[in-house]
Formats: sequence, C-alpha cells, structure tokens
Amino acid sequence: MTSASTEVRAAIAATRTSAGGTWPRFIARRLGRLLVSVWVLITAAFLMIHLIPGDPVRAALGPLAPASLVNARRAALGLDDPLWLQYVHYLRHLFTGELGSSMITGLPVSEVIGDRLPATLVLAGLAFGLAVLVSIPLGVAMAVATRGGRRRFTELTFTSTTVVLAAIPEFLLAVGLVYVFGVWLGWAPVAGREGAGAYVLPVLALAIGPAAVLARIVRVELLAVLRADYVRTARAKRLPARLVYLRHALPNAVTATLTLCGLLLGALVAGTVLVENVFAWPGLGSSIVGSILAKDYPLVQGIVLVYGLGVLLVNLAVDVALAVLDPRSAIRES
Repeated sequence: MTSASTEVRAAIAATRTSAGGTWPRFIARRLGRLLVSVWVLITAAFLMIHLIPGDPVRAALGPLAPASLVNARRAALGLDDPLWLQYVHYLRHLFTGELGSSMITGLPVSEVIGDRLPATLVLAGLAFGLAVLVSIPLGVAMAVATRGGRRRFTELTFTSTTVVLAAIPEFLLAVGLVYVFGVWLGWAPVAGREGAGAYVLPVLALAIGPAAVLARIVRVELLAVLRADYVRTARAKRLPARLVYLRHALPNAVTATLTLCGLLLGALVAGTVLVENVFAWPGLGSSIVGSILAKDYPLVQGIVLVYGLGVLLVNLAVDVALAVLDPRSAIRES
C-alpha cells in the first residue's frame, strides 16, 4: 500500500470521526434553538390577548350581562391578577397540558383542537404531496428542455406562468376555483368535507402556488448542477441520459429544494386558515377565524400555539434532513 493511499484513508477516517463527534453538538444546538423559539412563541401568544382591544369576558357573556356577573367571571379566570402572575399561571397550565376552556362553548381547548386538527393536517399534507409530485418532475423536465439556452419560448412561457401562479394569494385562487369548477361547471362540491370530491378544490387552491415556486427552484438548481464538471464527465463517459440526470444531477440539486419544501410546508399549514374559510372546511383555520371574531381568546391562543409549534418542528426536521444529506453543514455549524 502506498503512502498516498494511506494518507487518504487517514484523512477519510479523521473526517468520519470529526463528523461523528459533531452530531451531538449539532442536535443539542438545534434543540436549544427550538426551546428558545417555543418560549418566544408561548410568550407572544400570551401577550396577544392583552394587546387586542376589547373585553373577552364581556364579549363572551354579551352586552346585556350585568356588571357583577362580568366581574365575577373575570375574577374566576384570573384576569384581574397582575400580568406577571397571569403569565406564571399560563406557563404552569401549559406544562401540565391544560390549554384552558373556550369562553363561548365551555369546551376544553385541547378537545376542540383535537377534533379539528386532523382535517387541517390532511388538507395541508395532501396539498404538499401534490405540490411536490407535480413540481419536481416539471422542474426537471423544464431544466432538461431549456439547458444551454435552448427553447427560449418554452422557458419564457414556463417562467411567466409560474410567476403569475405563485403571486396569486391562496384565498383568491380558492374563490376562482369555487366559481369556475363549483358554481359554473358544477364538477366539484364547494363546501364541507363529505366525500373524496370535497378535497379536490381546497387541495388545488393550496398546492398551485407552492408547486409553481418549487418547480422554478428545481429548474434553476438543476441547471446549475448540469453545468458542473462531474456532470460533463458523466456525459463524456457516454452514460445514459437517465442516469446522468437522476443519479448524478438531481441528488445534488436536492439541498436547496429540500429547504424550500420545509418552508412551503409551513406556509401551507398557515395558508389553510383562509382556504378553510372559503370552503367551510372543518379545520383549525375556520376555528381560529371564528374564535377571533367572538373574542374567544383561550381558543385563539391554543390554535396559534399549534400552528407555531408545527412550523418550528418542520424547520427542525428540515435542518436535520439537510445535515444528513450533507454532513459538512453540521460540521461547519458546530
């Protein structure tokens, strides 16, 4: 064995050892950031009800309720306590799994969220899956078709279309889909969650914009990879085009795409708020709008926490996935 190969083996072993020791620090740092972000989220959700004008107790009991009843209700909820004491009670209840009760219905907030959350998760998950399944093949096909400056008209059409679709808000897409396919053509139901057909329009309303954005990113990233030296070497070896694109080019374009997928998933969950209200979807989105209008602040707080925690967990999962695909990023950050 030559000395050069020995040095190479030693360098590889040292790199693996360094990466192995880096993972605990990487995970610890990410979990620390998550805890800080969760604390900020909890504090913001608590302060939110004190910054919104209006009396939630008066709104829940009605304008004709006597002042004695309103004062007694405020005292029972602890709203007359100092702000710092209310914050301490709020944290203690969260750590014990208590999110409070709805001021309007009296139901536990955790029960309302448990009933509504599955509908929102299914809607966001289906929209995310559709966006990924459509955008990645479309982006790859457009990158292959337009590489090297070829087919300028196709490139211009693709870019213009995706820009327009990505710029349209979800609720406006939802209204347009309701009018065209629900009212005018009558092809799909426009409200509720009964039957498979009820999923079509809400999923499309959520998926069209993210699919357009993701397709553009996939195309741009893949075009950059196709200009790399190792891709030209693979072509020089006369490998089949399928292997060049799928085995050598596409995996190296995944990093930026995966990052964007995580951001899009968080945006999809947030976008369900407006889309659910357009289609009368029985999820958290329609619940939070109704609770805001009714000043049902415990329910608003609970739903905001669920949305925020979901986005934070998605970002954590994306960071870990990126580190797994590219261990050098974990080493650089440690």
